[in-house]
Amino acid sequence: MQTVAVNADTYADYLRDGKDFIDDAALKAALAAPAPTAGRVRAILARSLAVSEALPPEDAAALLAVEDPGLLEEIFQAARDVKRKVYDNRVITFAPLYASNFCVNNCLYCGFRTGNAGAVRRKLTLPEIKAEAEALAGRIGHKRIIFVTGEHPATGAQYIAEAMRTIYDVKVPTRKGYGQIRRVNVNAAPMSVEDLKVLKTAGIGTYQVFQETYDRELYARLHPGGTPKADYRWRLYVMHRAFKAGIDDVALGALFGLNPDWKFEVLGLVAHARELEARFGIGPHTISFPRLENADGTSLPADSLKNVSDADFKKLVAVLRLAVPYAGMIVTARERPETIREVIGMCTQRDASTRIGIGAYSERAGAQEAEKQQFILGDTRSLDEVIGELADLGHITSFCTSGYRCGRTGDHIMKLLKSGHESRFCKLNAVLTFREWLDDFASDATKAKGEALIKKEIGEIRARSAHFPPETVKMLEAYYDRIEKGERDLCF
Repeated sequence: MQTVAVNADTYADYLRDGKDFIDDAALKAALAAPAPTAGRVRAILARSLAVSEALPPEDAAALLAVEDPGLLEEIFQAARDVKRKVYDNRVITFAPLYASNFCVNNCLYCGFRTGNAGAVRRKLTLPEIKAEAEALAGRIGHKRIIFVTGEHPATGAQYIAEAMRTIYDVKVPTRKGYGQIRRVNVNAAPMSVEDLKVLKTAGIGTYQVFQETYDRELYARLHPGGTPKADYRWRLYVMHRAFKAGIDDVALGALFGLNPDWKFEVLGLVAHARELEARFGIGPHTISFPRLENADGTSLPADSLKNVSDADFKKLVAVLRLAVPYAGMIVTARERPETIREVIGMCTQRDASTRIGIGAYSERAGAQEAEKQQFILGDTRSLDEVIGELADLGHITSFCTSGYRCGRTGDHIMKLLKSGHESRFCKLNAVLTFREWLDDFASDATKAKGEALIKKEIGEIRARSAHFPPETVKMLEAYYDRIEKGERDLCF
């Protein structure tokens, strides 16, 4: 296997007898095991509903092996039940902010690859980043973004840190209050502990790096040697370095479709989550499962886009929800609206009003431009449209970022999630932040739907006196009144 060792001593301490936590043979053996009985499947579902820890890969493999329609529906319902137990009925919305498509890597599936001569390259300046943040916070109404760059010396930790500070400084007047980005997550290349400390100091939210594929041989074929990304282990152990740097909210993901054996990637993610739990006592804050999409200037076989069917996708989302029950689950605008509707009841986050061209928000880019994007989107609907649909489906949109600013991160948030207590904070803050957005950005139609949903939510809070004592309800009502009068960022 062709590879390049970026800095082998940074992961040597984490190997067990010279081996990684991804045991290819064991994972493949789990997938080759006989189909489980209905009794075993139901026992696994019961353990997942306890929300104590990630399931063993063998249990995830058993769920993936289920083909019986009735038993599959039990799996889907259990996944929805776990989501409701841990996160209630809220869905967090965010937007990606693509700042640069310069990249030194040559990944065969990515439009940013250095070998893509047709790509229109651009790196945003700090004033341009400010303009993007103003559009996102002041025109659309986002409170949370993920900042994205390719891997390049010009967009390293210092650039990202300066961009984060620029974004946090933005404050835009709105109809009744003001808009601002309160949480900047980062999707960027694997970094050293020293560089990750720079991001920590600048106020990073969650640090997100996708392994792309956990299959070593496939990884080597897709990531040509001589590039930083060719080192499988440098990427695999980046979250270990993040914890060492003091970043305790980390996000995992794999790009489904690269590997025809997509079930192996599910087990890779589960094994990764269990490694973080075992090593640091903290699992992943979120897990993402994007599917491969068309990208300009790439050379993968056309049938790669068919490796994961819609039915496969629904199953893998359900199994990941059950296998890592405490983790946030992100479905993205890569998917078509009808696909998102099928899985949103198992997920906690989605993006909306998404544009992935460099500078696309402030320049009001409409049509997708393949030569300027990393891939092609499946859902380009506005945040207003998405929120209206979520309300129709009974989901309240949350713009809450209070947990991160109140110290509910890392081990603290994990304990609250596993106990079910975090959903109580989330429900209260969802009502308050949704009220903000409805007053500042909603169309009349969406505002009407949202207000009906808020009325229902407040009624449920009042009825659940065991979880929401009278003094909490009284404080919620006081905060709600103040928000209606124009105050912002009141939270529990």
